[in-house]
Amino acid sequence: MAKKNGNGKEKSMEETLWESANKLRGSVESAEYKHVVLGLIFLKFASDKFEEHRNKLIAKGQEKYIEMPEFYNQNNVFFLDEVSRWTYIIKNSKQNDIALKIDTALHNIEKNNKALKGALPDNYFSRLGLDITKLSSLLDTINEIDTLKDKAQDIVGRVYEYFLSKFALAEGKGKGEFYTPKSIVNLIAEMIEPYSGIIYDPACGSGGMFVQSIKFIQAHHGNTKNVSIYGQEYTNTTYKLAKMNLAIRGISGNLGDKAADTFGDDQHKDLKADYIMANPPFNQKDWRAENELKDDPRWRGYDVPPKSNANYGWILNMVSKLSENGVAGFILANGALSGGGEEYKIRRKLIENNLVEAILVLPQDMFYTTNISVTVWILNKNKKVQSRSIGDEERHYRNREKEILFMDLRQIGEPFEKKFIQFSGPQIKDIATTYHTWQQDNTKYKDIPEYCYSATFDEVAKKDFSLVPSKYIEFVNRDENIDFDDKMKVLQSEFAELLKAEEKSKRDLLNVFSELGYDIKL
Repeated sequence: MAKKNGNGKEKSMEETLWESANKLRGSVESAEYKHVVLGLIFLKFASDKFEEHRNKLIAKGQEKYIEMPEFYNQNNVFFLDEVSRWTYIIKNSKQNDIALKIDTALHNIEKNNKALKGALPDNYFSRLGLDITKLSSLLDTINEIDTLKDKAQDIVGRVYEYFLSKFALAEGKGKGEFYTPKSIVNLIAEMIEPYSGIIYDPACGSGGMFVQSIKFIQAHHGNTKNVSIYGQEYTNTTYKLAKMNLAIRGISGNLGDKAADTFGDDQHKDLKADYIMANPPFNQKDWRAENELKDDPRWRGYDVPPKSNANYGWILNMVSKLSENGVAGFILANGALSGGGEEYKIRRKLIENNLVEAILVLPQDMFYTTNISVTVWILNKNKKVQSRSIGDEERHYRNREKEILFMDLRQIGEPFEKKFIQFSGPQIKDIATTYHTWQQDNTKYKDIPEYCYSATFDEVAKKDFSLVPSKYIEFVNRDENIDFDDKMKVLQSEFAELLKAEEKSKRDLLNVFSELGYDIKL
């Protein structure tokens, strides 16, 4: 009888696997434990692909080649020596040294396949002292996954994605930066349409932007060979997740020779990308020393981004990487929309240079790491493009010179995992359609109160180059001249005064009781 979940429905393969994996976790931190589980999923997948190709060689009468790595690598299949194969791991799954055998298998796979250099968990299983009985049980559960059963359903990709999201949820605020919620990534892909050319992510986390880009191409019946993927990731363990994530999906990508800081050690200095998709760290402080990177070519033509916050460092890094007709879609904290000082000067110059195409404010509670509302920026190096080919379809665009589309999506979304918000497929389609309709050379686009507004350069200049959507979008349930930022500052000030008044009232009351001879402590 199939197991049921809390809603009375039959449990999915992902749910069953997650339950089995959680039993093993014990006292192991999620940040480390995810590498254990995802490493095993990768091992099963790589072994299934190896055995499939091995059987093909035998069927062709090429049995003498079945232990030669080049006959696997030329078909994008990882070669596994005998002690690295899943059959060997399962055969020894009840042995006391199974953790060591798994570590050895992963080490050998990485050593024998150059594309996996720096990708797989290193000595996790032996070091973490995992419960052998529970580890064996997890191996038995993973053994039930037929990773090759339905290639169209991308079974192993589904499992990997599910586990990444669950681990991000488990790690929570301040720790799950390796994962960007899928519906946000899907929205960016549908808006900028990374159909062919070079795709770049300067803070690629576990590689979700790349995966969804490939899915976008497949959904539009394109050729995934028409894209090249470049990325960089600072955290070594997350760098491994990204390389594994691409490997299990057969995606080739250049993530640099190592995990490295994009600002201090740019792995793609001369890159010019047609599409950039990114979710860099929000409001990163002290990202450079006082006198470091002042003459960096990435800021050429702009002020040097302040060392107190990296937001505009990320923006200018991406601007510097855009090709002549490049488009970027990325996520930043809302504070970047209206900051002063060097940020103001850079933002003004970006607008004057006609780079900012669209600003979308997202709902709260979309991210697992923070509950703040954040913003999607779309930058376009050629907003005057009159047509673009998307598959077999030729799209014609109007000349939206110096206009910026503002969208407020805070009332859109659906709940999931009880306390989070995500966009549904139809909602993503509607939002992207609004954006593309606005771009197209026709009369179908219309400003909609509380949703979208197309602002001219002069309008933005009159608002002192603020990119806060509420300054432009009409709100029918309030005075349109109310500035939410200013209003919040007033409310903060009033609230602070109320707290001060309350504190003074407490002191006065205590003084009265003291004068009456009563000693009261609150």
